Amino acid sequence: MPLTDLTLEQCLALRPELDEPADLDAFWEQTLLAARAAGGTTRHTRVDTGLTQVVTYDVAVPGFAGEPVRGWLHLPAGADGPLGCVVEFLGYGRGRGLAHEQVLWANAGYAHFIMDTRGQGWSTAGGDTPDTATLNGEVPGFLTRGLADPHDHYYRRVFTDAVRFTEAARAHPAVDPARVVVTGISQGGGISLAVAGLLPGLAGVMPDVPFLCDIRRGALIAGAPPYTEIAEYLRLHRDRTGTVFTTLSYVDAALLAARATAPSLFSIAMMDEVCPPSTCFAAYHRYGGPKDLRVYEFNGHEGGGGHHRREQLAWVQRLFHTPHLATAPDLATLHDLRPA
Repeated sequence: MPLTDLTLEQCLALRPELDEPADLDAFWEQTLLAARAAGGTTRHTRVDTGLTQVVTYDVAVPGFAGEPVRGWLHLPAGADGPLGCVVEFLGYGRGRGLAHEQVLWANAGYAHFIMDTRGQGWSTAGGDTPDTATLNGEVPGFLTRGLADPHDHYYRRVFTDAVRFTEAARAHPAVDPARVVVTGISQGGGISLAVAGLLPGLAGVMPDVPFLCDIRRGALIAGAPPYTEIAEYLRLHRDRTGTVFTTLSYVDAALLAARATAPSLFSIAMMDEVCPPSTCFAAYHRYGGPKDLRVYEFNGHEGGGGHHRREQLAWVQRLFHTPHLATAPDLATLHDLRPA
């Protein structure tokens, strides 16, 4: 598989200028205030997965406009006292899946919340989280839903769901609210960066090959969906380019990442044609808190796979048990990224 974008050296030197809306902070402050004011009750219903070492709950959390957002909560069986917690957001087109499928973090001794993504995935025994907005995109997918106005855009609803879901995780009696990390792959990585920028007080963030970063560049150079949905839309609507990218700037995770303060562990794959590495590096370089990075030079959108899960497990363990890591320096130098 060839390089799909810039070289590693070029990406390390990259400092793109992104168009940031003057009212970006006010836009999100008002959005989140409205969601919190909508109220609603979080519900946890225990489910039988057939597993004996993990206890699982079907979760419903009030999200955007108070609408219920589904998810799973996994807890290590017999756990005592408030736990460190990993909140996970999912990849594009993927729902929360079956209750027994993703139990790595609970097996490592942490509370693990998994958020369903509205309108994505398939029906499970507990049902999905529907996207209740009447606006639909003119190109299949989610990126073109509500492109005429940032207030209507699909990811305004998703990012709000994610903030509220993380707040619900921090409020759970089994969770230590000072030890909550957010994470996700691809779309989930972009969502985790947005949450880190919008919700102070997180312990950490782990975005893997993140989507929704430097969205305009992604639309120009990505060789595979979902960014190609934007290019296809604009191929049909030649006169809407300005409006489209103005709307998308309000949900660009690279812009929101600049507001984050929590320690972070990024992963980026240099042969990724879905989320080109230069777009991921745009978020990495703009990230506002301490940051560390793992680069997978010969991988595509699968990124580091199990090797990176091992890196994450070690990173979270150090983070939760070594407080001084919160002030760790930026480790992303070429020397750090390549073996001696």
